[in-house]
Amino acid sequence: MARAPEIAHTPAVSARKPTMARRGPIDPVKTLMHRHRELCERAVDPLEIAAGLEAHGVTDRTAARYRHRDVFSLAEELYARVPAVAGEPGRATAPAPMRDIETRAAWSLRALLPGAACTATAVVLKLTDGVLGGGARLTVALVGALFALLGLGLCLRSGPLHAAEGRSSAAVPVYGYWLLGYVLYGDALLDQVLSGGPEGPWTITPAPLLGLALAVAPAAWCAHLFSLHAQRKLVGSRALEEFAAGVRPLLFGTVAFFLCVLTGLLHLADLGYGGGGAPVAAAALGVLLLLARLLTVHGFPEPATTGLAAACAVEAVAPALVLAGRLPGLHFVARPVDTVVAAAGTGAVPAIACGAAALGLLIHATVALSRASAHTRA
Repeated sequence: MARAPEIAHTPAVSARKPTMARRGPIDPVKTLMHRHRELCERAVDPLEIAAGLEAHGVTDRTAARYRHRDVFSLAEELYARVPAVAGEPGRATAPAPMRDIETRAAWSLRALLPGAACTATAVVLKLTDGVLGGGARLTVALVGALFALLGLGLCLRSGPLHAAEGRSSAAVPVYGYWLLGYVLYGDALLDQVLSGGPEGPWTITPAPLLGLALAVAPAAWCAHLFSLHAQRKLVGSRALEEFAAGVRPLLFGTVAFFLCVLTGLLHLADLGYGGGGAPVAAAALGVLLLLARLLTVHGFPEPATTGLAAACAVEAVAPALVLAGRLPGLHFVARPVDTVVAAAGTGAVPAIACGAAALGLLIHATVALSRASAHTRA
C-alpha cells in the first residue's frame, strides 16, 4: 500500500519496535491501541496514525485523557507499540510521488492539453473566417471541443487533480458540462428569454471558455503546491490546532494566486478572441471548479458536488423564472432576475451563482482542508 512520503516524520522513530511491556495495571493507551489496531499496523509513520485518529474524532483534548500532550505524541506511542503487518512497505521503501521530475513533467504536459486544443481551434476558426462554410466551421469547433475534453479527462486521471477511486461523484461531470455550456450559451439564452424569445440564432461567447481551458495547467500546479506545502506543515506541526492555523492562510493564498492567474488568462483570451462574455462570471466559475476539485482530491466529494449542483440550479432557475413570469398573475416571480439583469447585465446571474457557491465551498474547505486527515492518502 503506497504512502505519501512527504508526511514522513522525524527520524527519532526509525523502525518498528516490538510490542512494549505493559506499563502497569492501568494502561489508558491499550484500549485505544486495540480499537485502532489496523490503522496502526498499516501506517508508515506516526503522522499517518495522527491523521487517522483525528478523522475518528480524537483531538488534543482527548489525547490528554491518555496522558499525552497532543495527538502527535499519542500517535508516536501507538506507532511504537503496535508491530507492523508483515509485508507492508516501510518508510525506506515508500515511493516519492510528485518529487520525480519526469512525473511532474508528465502531468504538467497533460494539463496543457485542454488549453492547447482550445487555442488551436480558435486560431483555425479565425484563419478560415469567410473561407469555410457554416457546417465546416461547426465541425472544426466540435473536433476542437472533443480534443479539449479528452485532454481534460487525461489531466484528471493522474496528477494533483486526480481523485482516488470512490472519492468522486458520477454527477460531477454533468454539473461541470452544464456550467461550461452556460459559459457559451447562457447569456444569449437569458437575453433572448428576457426579450420575449427564445428565438434563433444564438450568439456564443467562446473567449471565457478559452481562458478557463488555459487555466487548467495553473490549477494543477496550485493543487500540487497546496498539497506539498500542507504536508510539509504537517511534518513541522506538534498539535492539530497548530497545523490548522498554518494551512488556512495557505489555502487562501492558493485560491488568491489562482484567481490572479485566471483573471490574466481571461483578459488575454478576451483580447485574442474578440471579446464577449462575462469575465467576472468566468473567474467565479474557475475558482468554484478549483475548490470543488481540491475538496474531492482530499476526500470531501459530497460538499464539492453540492456546490456545483447549487450553481447549476441557480443558472437554470433564472430563465425558468422569466418564463414563468409570462403567465397571468405570476409576473412578480420574474422581478428578481429582471432587477439583477437591469443592474449588472445577464452576466450577473452566473457570477452570483458561481460566486456564492465558491464562497460556500471556500468556507467549508477552510475547515475540512485544515484537518491533518485530509492530507494523507490511503
